[in-house]
Formats: sequence, C-alpha cells, structure tokens
Amino acid sequence: MIEKKAKVQILIHLLAWGIFFGFPLLFMVESGERECARYWFYFLNTIIYVVVFYLNYIWLIERYLFSKQIKRFVFANVIIMLVCGALTYYSKELESFLYIPHNGPHPPKVLFIFRDISFMLLMAGLSVAVRMTGNWYRIEAIHKETEKAQFEAELKNLKSQLNPHFLFNTLNNIYSLVIVKPEKAQEAIHRLSNLLRYALYENNTNFVPLNNELKFIESYVQLMSLRVSKNVQLSTQIKGSNPVDQIAPMLFISIIENAFKHGVSPTEASFIRINIEAKTGQGIICTVENSNFPKKEMDRSGSGIGHENLLKRLDLLYPGKYELTAENRGASYFVELKITFL
Repeated sequence: MIEKKAKVQILIHLLAWGIFFGFPLLFMVESGERECARYWFYFLNTIIYVVVFYLNYIWLIERYLFSKQIKRFVFANVIIMLVCGALTYYSKELESFLYIPHNGPHPPKVLFIFRDISFMLLMAGLSVAVRMTGNWYRIEAIHKETEKAQFEAELKNLKSQLNPHFLFNTLNNIYSLVIVKPEKAQEAIHRLSNLLRYALYENNTNFVPLNNELKFIESYVQLMSLRVSKNVQLSTQIKGSNPVDQIAPMLFISIIENAFKHGVSPTEASFIRINIEAKTGQGIICTVENSNFPKKEMDRSGSGIGHENLLKRLDLLYPGKYELTAENRGASYFVELKITFL
C-alpha cells in the first residue's frame, strides 16, 4: 500500500512538472529557431524553481520545519533564493543580450528580480503546503492503524473473556443437571461439545452469518431447557433466519443466560419468553422476558462479566447502531436489544 501511494505521488509530480515545462511549447509549434532557442532559457529558469521546490520538499522541511527550527528554515531559504536569484538574473542578462534589441526601451530589471523572487517564494510555500498535507495524511493513516490495532486487541480480549465465561456458566448448569437429572447429563455434554466447537473455533471473525448464530442460540436454549422443571414455561420464537446478513457472534447469549439464571425457581411457577426477529438487510430485535428471582448477594457465579462484556462489544462493533433496554417490572425482568445491520 505504501509503495503504491509513493508511485502515485511520483506520477503526480511528473505530470505537474511536465505541464509546467511543456506548456510554452504549445505556442511555439510554428515559431522559428529564435523562439525555440529562447525556450531553453525558460527551461533553465524553471529548473531553478524545481531546485527551490525540492530542496524544501526533500531536505529543509524535514530537517528544520518538522523539528520547529523556524529561524534556520527561513535562513536556509534566504541563502538558496539569493543564489538561485543570482543565477536567474544572469540567465536573463544573457537572454537579453542574445535575443532582445539593444536600441529599444527595456523594462526595469528590478521588476524581473521581484517577479523571480516572488515565484521562488511561491515554490517554497507550495512545497511546504504539499509536504505538510502529505505528512498530515500519513499521521492520520498511522493514527487510524493504531486505533484499528487497539480495537482488534480490545475485541480479542473481550472474546477471550467471553468463551471462558460461557463455558463456566454452562458447566455450572450441567453440574446441576447431573444432580437433578443424571439421565440427561450425557445428552447435555454432547450438546455442550457442539456449542463449544462454535464458540471456540467458528466465531474467530468479528462477524458471522446470521444463520449460524441463530442456530447456535437455538442449540443453547435446548441445552438450557434440559435442566428446567415442569413448572417453568419456556417459549422460544426465532424468525428471519437468512444467509445474507452478518452479525457479531454471541451477543445475545448473556441475555439468555441471565434469564435462565434469574428467571427460574425450583419451587415456584416460572416463565422465560425469548423472541428473536431479524429483517433482511435491516436489523434484528431480541426480546427476553422472565420471571424475576434474583440471586442472593452471596451467589456471585459469573460476577456480571457477561453483561459488562456485552456493553463493551456493542460499543465497539455497533456504535450508534444499537439500543439496549433492561428494566425490572416487579414480577418480571425485561430486556430488549435492537441492532441495525452494518
């Protein structure tokens, strides 16, 4: 990428100077040898302007201006312009001697000197503008690359927290299942192996096909449902699965985990309602409502990592593209997450 940009810059410089050197030739197609010979004086003067430009562009700006040695930068330019101005003056004198009649009036030489110095100042200023602009774009590119690297590192760190957290909570559920329903523990372990394959290996990218994620959620709900008793009403509706849209993996798991964790009582009637609806090319809405049986303060399994992780990942992956609502409705707890597809 850097080499490509450098080649583009070289082509732009060659094109600009090509126009600068070639423009007078358009008016000399039918000129005589006299005018063609005078063109070489124009060529020589233009070379002097090129020298002023690139001495600043390649050397002085890098050495003095970027290091904030303004006085040295100005002093170096004064010396360069005095030398180049003298060369231009003697070039004009020679051209005047060879090609301009000596018996006619001559414009004041000071006008030519002022014009040439002004043009050199313009070249120096132009080189500063071009170099500073290029440097600004370079710094911006480095800044964006740094932000991207930080983004990827933070996201990777959040994922590394998510997988152990997911495994920890699921193993806790299977442990409870072994005690309550040992005959279903083997099925639960088999389902867990399939879920872990997805959680550990198939979601290494920032986004996965929506179909895969919804199948993962269905499998997870089926696994969790093995441990609930008959007094729990579990309702699951998942609509809008399609192979077109992509979504960040495992965003809804912490919400569903909390529903099974806080919404199920071993003695009282309980309910969990999970509704997920995706609209192709638009977005997805996940609504989870459950009966509210919050854990006691002494029960800190999971320590709230899932919810905190969810918020951080949403801020990173969907800034301004999501709405998360969570509210205690007395006997129930309601959570709704809306995500607009990128």
